[in-house]
Amino acid sequence: MRSALRATPRNALRVSRLATSSCQTYNGSLTLMRNVSNSQYTALRFPAYRYYSTGPKAEEKKEDDMVDDDPVEAKEGEAEAKNVVEETETVKGDAEKFGFQTETRQILDIVARSLYTDKEVFIRELISNASDALEKVRHLQLVTDSEIDAPEDERKIMLSVDEKKRTFAIQDTGVGMTKEELVAHLGTIARSGSKAFLQKMQDGQVTGDAAEAIIGQFGVGFYSSFMVADTVKVYTRSHLKGSKGYLWQSDGSGDFSITEADGVAQGTKIIMYLKETESSFSSQSVVERIIKKYSNFIGFPIFLNSTVVNTVEALWRKNPSSVTQEEHEEFFKYMSNGYEKPQYRLHYKVDAPLMISSVFYIGQSHTEKFGVARLEPNVHLYCKKVLIQSKSKALLPEWMRFICGVVDSEDLPLNISRENTQDSAAVRKLNSVLSKRVLKWLQDEAKKDPAQYDKFFLEFGTFLKEGACMDMINKPEIAKLLRFESSKRERGELISLDDYIERMAEGQEKIFFLHTPSRETALQSPYYEQFRKKGIEVLFLHGNIDEYVMGHVDQYKTFKLYGIENPDIELDKIKATEDADEDDADKVEDAIVRELTDKQCQRMSDYLMKTLTGKLYEAKVSKRLTDSPAVIVTGHEQASMHRMMKQMALMQGKNSAEAGIPPQVMEFNAKHKIIKKLYWLSRLDNADAIAKSRQMAEQVFDNALIAAGLLDDPRLMLGRLNKLLESALDDVVEGEEEEPEPEPEPEPEPEKKTETESADDASKTK
Repeated sequence: MRSALRATPRNALRVSRLATSSCQTYNGSLTLMRNVSNSQYTALRFPAYRYYSTGPKAEEKKEDDMVDDDPVEAKEGEAEAKNVVEETETVKGDAEKFGFQTETRQILDIVARSLYTDKEVFIRELISNASDALEKVRHLQLVTDSEIDAPEDERKIMLSVDEKKRTFAIQDTGVGMTKEELVAHLGTIARSGSKAFLQKMQDGQVTGDAAEAIIGQFGVGFYSSFMVADTVKVYTRSHLKGSKGYLWQSDGSGDFSITEADGVAQGTKIIMYLKETESSFSSQSVVERIIKKYSNFIGFPIFLNSTVVNTVEALWRKNPSSVTQEEHEEFFKYMSNGYEKPQYRLHYKVDAPLMISSVFYIGQSHTEKFGVARLEPNVHLYCKKVLIQSKSKALLPEWMRFICGVVDSEDLPLNISRENTQDSAAVRKLNSVLSKRVLKWLQDEAKKDPAQYDKFFLEFGTFLKEGACMDMINKPEIAKLLRFESSKRERGELISLDDYIERMAEGQEKIFFLHTPSRETALQSPYYEQFRKKGIEVLFLHGNIDEYVMGHVDQYKTFKLYGIENPDIELDKIKATEDADEDDADKVEDAIVRELTDKQCQRMSDYLMKTLTGKLYEAKVSKRLTDSPAVIVTGHEQASMHRMMKQMALMQGKNSAEAGIPPQVMEFNAKHKIIKKLYWLSRLDNADAIAKSRQMAEQVFDNALIAAGLLDDPRLMLGRLNKLLESALDDVVEGEEEEPEPEPEPEPEPEKKTETESADDASKTK
């Protein structure tokens, strides 16, 4: 026997919840293929007209009429027609009038006008109610199977819309209601049948998973239909055998009527006659979009005008070990609306301290790096597979907005409209639990495959740096995820702060770093010279926000992060490593003999202070320099603050020079040839020497500003540089030189004769 079940592209519907296309008519019965525990398929047969409660009974046919080449093959057209919700019931007798109580009328008006932010959520509410009704039947079948008249494979939710008639209809094959339940549940707002059902389960100490699947809890979802409908009809028949069918009808103005009806199928059918202004909810495309937005993961098949809409399974509710890599890839593509595979994924389920079912993904790239609009949070909050908040900002810190995923928690208290949570403390607790788990996830991935994590950091590192600056609670854990270039690694290789600590020199108590535009600039920086000399590792930072990151992290474990631009750098207590630069040490020993004396250094200091009045706060001899003539001694905070002020000035449309720089402290290298020559030049009295020494002093100062990243516009010193170049070339004597006689042009070679011409010449000679 062949099954007509056809798997959807993303996810095959479970056989226990077959769509209409999986039904076969055989000998006057409807045959369903049911997957039982031994993985074999068993045929379940029951009268065909009882499977579809809407529409007329199937015509009785003779057995011979049912003979076909393939008697178990379903006819697709007939199957589709049976999933359309139509009003085929007939009422009998007089309608019994009931009136809402005065308080109930007021609450109904609030529900219809003010409770919900978006009117479209009425579809979510009605589908949730239908799902609860089906879940109750499923549970009751397990407990009291003899009293239930509902085959398992009949569980489904059907919706139909008609733009011409401006109607919206939804039907389930769930528990239905008796007349007394109609009056109790639909006549009293905020009385939840689902909540009462759960209470009965708890009182009876009944085990099962129905409690986890029941969605409703407030008893107001049904009344959201009056936001968009003028009149609402409800046909219902209880699951109890022998129950009668009834029609409940109201326009939401103050009363309702209940009438006995024939032809009512077990379950509940709601028909809404939409207001003229809400006709868009009778459009199939609009309703389909809303279903996929809010109810796409409901555990029962949802048909819209005969087409199954919810084809994606809620992976986060499954056991993580049962979900394959391919399923995760397909689900990520669905969530991200893209085609890439995720580079990282986390399937996280826990029962304490909160009940959480979640799945998180990180893609291959992001668009924020291109200067496009800032990414929105992309983690959605669900409760029992029903969307509560799309792109929730409360689940994860904002800096984690590059993560895509779903969080489903039943412990969050929702407000009555189920659009928001009402306990901020519970939300903060959930945020804390998820944030810590995500950080641990990334740390585990970094240990598992460091090379892959480095690629991830190059793409998403900006978000982690933002977190290090903004997330004070998780800052220590975020710091473990940061990566940097190092003076002891090749270009492009990244290390962590833990890697740096493992290689620290003996006596070293700080983590040293230097922020420069490029690696080449860092290696040539005067601030790095003494570290290179002793072989002490330095982290190289090149990103725009890296300075602020170091300022906010400040300390990692017991080690302070320290910029080597700071004035109080002291390396005497740190032992040189095996990587110490011996060439630098030799240069120092050779230069000691030729350095300026203490008195000469004092005169040099006085000269610089006098010549660079207003630019220098102090000039003194340096103990850190080996190759450079001078360096600006400025705190790391001061340099980064100047750069920030410069950026703010530019953003305000001001000249960057308006940010200005305060007088600086400059250290000069008494061993350097330029400083010594400048000293002796400054001792001369003639005008040319005075002018030249001043130009030299100003150039040395500007060069030091460039190295410190404090010179806003280097073009201002071009004139001075040209004069210094002219002065340097003064010793070159300009003379006259004789122009060399032109060489005679070579005579052209005679053209070679062809063989024919050579033969002619030979014949003439003869």
